[in-house]
Amino acid sequence: MSDSLTNARLLVIGGSSGIGLATAQAAAAAGAAVTIASRSQDKLDAALARITGNARAVVLDSRDDTAVERFFADEAPWDHIVVSAAQTPGGPVRGLSLADARAAMDSKFWGAYRVARAAHIREGGSLTFISGFLSVRPSATSVLQGAINAALEALARGLALELAPVRVNAVSPGLIATPLWAGLPADKREAMFAGAAQRLPAGRVGQADDIANAVLFLVQTPFATGSTVRVDGGGAIA
Repeated sequence: MSDSLTNARLLVIGGSSGIGLATAQAAAAAGAAVTIASRSQDKLDAALARITGNARAVVLDSRDDTAVERFFADEAPWDHIVVSAAQTPGGPVRGLSLADARAAMDSKFWGAYRVARAAHIREGGSLTFISGFLSVRPSATSVLQGAINAALEALARGLALELAPVRVNAVSPGLIATPLWAGLPADKREAMFAGAAQRLPAGRVGQADDIANAVLFLVQTPFATGSTVRVDGGGAIA
């Protein structure tokens, strides 16, 4: 039997857009008391207006050691935490500056690590990371992203042992149509999605709701811990 989210305190770090926002919307619709956190007050305000249910927003930069520790010290224990925040500049290893590479690792891996280290989660509660299928399907132009995702999934498995009975899992998306791609011209973006849909066994690219469904499955399944659920339309096997 799955855990009910009714009145559960659920935090989504990176909850102001994309997968994080979709997760917050789904959790609030299921009855959770949702808190979304990100660096931008403007984005948080816009996101909060799109969440129906019990929700609030807080400004938090997961790259800031002191801010993360202070935030969790001031908060009551959480039932569930989802970490979706990440800014990971990409490109070939020999073309990506070391500063950008360090920034990517600091945002996605160390951000999740800081949260895991500082957060207070009730027994039987959960911590869920968002990784990515490049952890198992390398790309010659996204080597660092694959390495970060693999490290994040390994972190989840180890923390599932260290933090037990808190449950720790990861969801590994494939290509998802989110605001991450908004920087591309519309015609190039649509062409990329159409080409990917033709290659994927699922016949389409993913939506943020697809990943939110997987996150809530892990959150609400008491027997799930140390798992990585890949939701990639078959990208890892195509």
